Amino acid sequence: MNLPNKLTLLRVFMVPFFMFFMLTYIVPYSPVIALVIFAAASVTDAVDGHIARSRNLITTFGKFLDPLADKVLVTAALVCMCARGIVGAVPLMIIITREFMVSGLRLVTANEGVVVAAGVWGKLKTAVTMIAVIVILLGMCFNFSGKAAGIAGFVYQSLIWLSTALTVISGLVYLKGYWKYIDSGK
Repeated sequence: MNLPNKLTLLRVFMVPFFMFFMLTYIVPYSPVIALVIFAAASVTDAVDGHIARSRNLITTFGKFLDPLADKVLVTAALVCMCARGIVGAVPLMIIITREFMVSGLRLVTANEGVVVAAGVWGKLKTAVTMIAVIVILLGMCFNFSGKAAGIAGFVYQSLIWLSTALTVISGLVYLKGYWKYIDSGK
């Protein structure tokens, strides 16, 4: 197994630890630890792709696991934030639905020998969502109260809804681009 694939697997293995620290109230500085884990996992996403492309180490396993690792990491973060009352169920469900739709689309096109590559909108959606999660985690580390909590909440919701809008746009772009494989009449 090459280095990019090991980094992708590391990202997947970090998820349960992130979730533990995200949801626990008994470990001192748990939001800080969750932030560090999420940030490290997010960095592995950029690093594994860069290494794979620059050293020509792109594999079928990596093409499969990398987008899955991203989905698992981001979904885990949003589910934890929903459980803590920071992210609403509606944007969470929109984001999860899009992820299932794109994964299903990848399965359908794989039967035709076509790989659904991450497009610009999908990459932008992922980047904005990861930034939103990091900003929210930073806010959790500071444990705002009073007026600052209201401002922080507004910023969190704005970022999550921006991420949700990009999620819908990128999902529609994928559907439009690969509709012929869905509507093939077979």
